[in-house]
Amino acid sequence: MSNKAVISLTTGLEDPEKVTVAFLVAVGAAEQGRPTLMFLTKEAVRLVQPGTAVGTACEGCPSLPDLLARYEAAGGTYLVCPICFNAKALDPENLLPNAQMGGTVPMWQWIGDEGATTFSY
Repeated sequence: MSNKAVISLTTGLEDPEKVTVAFLVAVGAAEQGRPTLMFLTKEAVRLVQPGTAVGTACEGCPSLPDLLARYEAAGGTYLVCPICFNAKALDPENLLPNAQMGGTVPMWQWIGDEGATTFSY
């Protein structure tokens, strides 16, 4: 059985609590040593633009910059939907270092034949 984790996130800062929960799940997986991929679509593609994921969603929640830093430090990566990204006219040269552009085919290639535990937000 695979120990990979894939977290699909469609929401951006319009719902910071949902973003925080998705990152808590991703950070938890990555910090436990699981190969972890966040597949970002819709508004979530903005989160891999440096300086975008800022603030704290709620009292007692960790800040988004802290969660992103922990995710990167634990080896977590992002796969960013190019259709969603380009539709928003974002800068592909301005991505977080652990992010790359890629759609569903690269996501399935990353998952491979062993499968993965998935979460969707």
